[in-house]
Amino acid sequence: MSEKPTKHTKVLIIGSGPAGYTAAVYAARAMLKPMLVAGMQPGGQLTITTDVENYPGFADVIQGPWLMEQMREQAKAVGTDLVEDHIQSVNLKSKPFEAIGDGGQKYTADSIIISTGAQARWLNIESEQKFKGFGVSACATCDGFFFKDKTVAVVGGGNAAVEEAMFLTKFASKVQLIHRRDELRAEKLLQKKLMENEKIEIIWDSVVEEVIGDEEPKNVKGLKIKNVKNNETSELKIDGLFIAIGHDPATSLFKDQLEMDSTGYLITKSDSTETNIPGVYAAGDVKDKIYRQAVTAAGMGCMAALEAEKYLAAN
Repeated sequence: MSEKPTKHTKVLIIGSGPAGYTAAVYAARAMLKPMLVAGMQPGGQLTITTDVENYPGFADVIQGPWLMEQMREQAKAVGTDLVEDHIQSVNLKSKPFEAIGDGGQKYTADSIIISTGAQARWLNIESEQKFKGFGVSACATCDGFFFKDKTVAVVGGGNAAVEEAMFLTKFASKVQLIHRRDELRAEKLLQKKLMENEKIEIIWDSVVEEVIGDEEPKNVKGLKIKNVKNNETSELKIDGLFIAIGHDPATSLFKDQLEMDSTGYLITKSDSTETNIPGVYAAGDVKDKIYRQAVTAAGMGCMAALEAEKYLAAN
């Protein structure tokens, strides 16, 4: 089998979501002819989000997948080379930088913008995986609507879990927050709101052992939970389960090459998207664990492209 010719670009964008597509739009308009490798989930987390009501510029509710399709088309229209591939290794020590795709395709680049995003963390119990999409979800804003006047449970104790629980009270008749400790990690103001909400019940010191449900048609009926202090198990009757125990950034690719924090998020310079390697930039959820919004990711994508342009002009 003959080797595929190496593809070279001034700007290689790894990952596609609001950050990657926005970086592509800016880089293409700067005549840098960027190449964007879309990855395993083109469009990122927004493609599993339905209603988007907080993206500026749209008075009516829009759909996440539609927004990503529009960004993709826009990036293409201004001159981005969109590649359907998944980068499996990178060498940031070589000049130009190197990346290898799944099928062995080699890419070289004068600068790289990383926008590989993050994924929700799961409990990783078999029954949870079995009912994923059939009553088990990691996104209340995506799926809360389906549980109108039903009982749901949320697992977690941080800001995300509390926010999901509060959000779900718009639809569900009852929300049970299951937390493995006896106090929440969430901000005090959020905790206060949570405690004041009559629809929410907190189940302390407990973990989910099993999701119970029907096989045909597949749906969730309840949970088996265990109290970690006295090891007693009990069953809860619920119609839906939401996991809110955090996110993992997709950064394993850059281990031992780029600086990251203890949880794996890429570290960039202050007021910049530049990583510890000049010419390599990080934008979106891959470096942002605070805001994690489409609009902030897009903003960082713009910053990364402008910084890459400046870097290329100087070198």
